[in-house]
Amino acid sequence: MEMNNTCFNANPQLDKYFLPTMYGIEFIVGLIGNLTVIWGYIFCLKDWKCSNIYLFNLSISDLTFICTLPMLVAHYGTDNGWTFGQVMCILNRYILHTNMYTSVLFLSCISFDRYLLVVRPLNPHVFQKKLNAIAICLGIWIFVTLELVPIFGFISNRDTNETDTTDCLDYASSGDPSRNLAYSMFLTIFGFVLPLCVMLFFCIQTARSLKKIQRQFTKIQVEKPLTLVILAIVLFFIFFTPYHVMRNIRIASRMRKSRLSECNKLVIKAVYAVTRPIAFLNSIINPIFYFMLGDKFRELFFTKLQSIFSRKAAMQECQQRSINKSGVQMSSAG
Repeated sequence: MEMNNTCFNANPQLDKYFLPTMYGIEFIVGLIGNLTVIWGYIFCLKDWKCSNIYLFNLSISDLTFICTLPMLVAHYGTDNGWTFGQVMCILNRYILHTNMYTSVLFLSCISFDRYLLVVRPLNPHVFQKKLNAIAICLGIWIFVTLELVPIFGFISNRDTNETDTTDCLDYASSGDPSRNLAYSMFLTIFGFVLPLCVMLFFCIQTARSLKKIQRQFTKIQVEKPLTLVILAIVLFFIFFTPYHVMRNIRIASRMRKSRLSECNKLVIKAVYAVTRPIAFLNSIINPIFYFMLGDKFRELFFTKLQSIFSRKAAMQECQQRSINKSGVQMSSAG
């Protein structure tokens, strides 16, 4: 079908410049942030609470996804197409969606845990036991893995006749759009909307409880935890909502019964492309937002770093003294 001459197609520019740039930035920042957090948890934090278990699993999920980004940078940033094979194409998209929906569920667990910490600080809930937190995390990994099994039938590794190269299509551009839309709506409802409602409910309840505490005990400062609670739900909504909305619109635009013009389809595809890296910004914000803003973690982290550098400086000083002592002894002997 011929396109109107006035219709501008921004998708080639987005694929070649915007996507690899965004994914490259997310890889660098996300790799540093998540590795720092994982190192900090392993070597700095001795007394783990259930919230730490959820956050550690969240960071593992983010790091796994971050490690797949160089393939996307190479794919979109060059004209060679997808050079990593069909298995890696499917695995890459699978890990991408696994990270998204495990992150959503881990964040929901964290919001519930923080609600319990505010409402019942002296009476731990069964949800806050370490073994139960481990079991919940394991259940989340299994549930999301099973939930995403059907995606293997939709992700395709297509040969493009125009350039004789292989292109690893994104999820919304793959498979039969009629069946794909039904599955995408399922993921949207059970993977995003319901966890969003859970987060929203407990964030509101936590905010109300903090306000109530502030009214009863005027000397207690609740501005910071209240700000973090509000910021958590705002960031969650901003990152994930545009992607899920545009993903379903993109799939619907590909259906045969769609009466959209080719120009409108290109616009939808372009907007959907913009929302994809925005959704994955969550993986680089998590270590900053959920870890570095924690006073206890930050204190333990920098204390550990300081001890390492102090030990290293002491060893270097000791070695230097040994060298100087050896030099004096040799001079005396001479």
